[in-house]
Amino acid sequence: MTTKTETIEGTVAEYVTAVIGGQLFGLPISRVQDVFMPERLTRVPLSSAEIAGVLNLRGRIVTVVDMRARLGLPKNDDGKPPMAVGVDLRGESYGLLIDQIGEVLKLHDNGREENPVNLDPRMAKLAGGVHRLDGQLMVVLDIDRVLEIVPKTTLAA
Repeated sequence: MTTKTETIEGTVAEYVTAVIGGQLFGLPISRVQDVFMPERLTRVPLSSAEIAGVLNLRGRIVTVVDMRARLGLPKNDDGKPPMAVGVDLRGESYGLLIDQIGEVLKLHDNGREENPVNLDPRMAKLAGGVHRLDGQLMVVLDIDRVLEIVPKTTLAA
């Protein structure tokens, strides 16, 4: 589902990079609709902690997912306002709350590896592989897995 470009060296995919909790992530550019600063977030009663709320973005209701909560990371207290990456799934709009947006990277598909066995399990369940970059690991987010949010029920059956 990423934007693929054929080159002499092979297929190249483009990723929008984002930082969440100090970790570099790559989102397939074909899935990214926009990048925005979330304002006037309305909390959704009884929603899971992973749902930061909803907002109106250019006339569309967008469900905002807190990626720190989704990854099991503590809340960010650096005082910087979060950014959001807009994505679509089955006609519904979502915003993924991130700490910082990065650049667009074009990376060769043959450089993409399966999730390492020692990758944090919280990241591994949302990852669709990794790219080893100079001095850091970029975890490729699988948008479909990220948006598989199952509400936690507190009622016993």
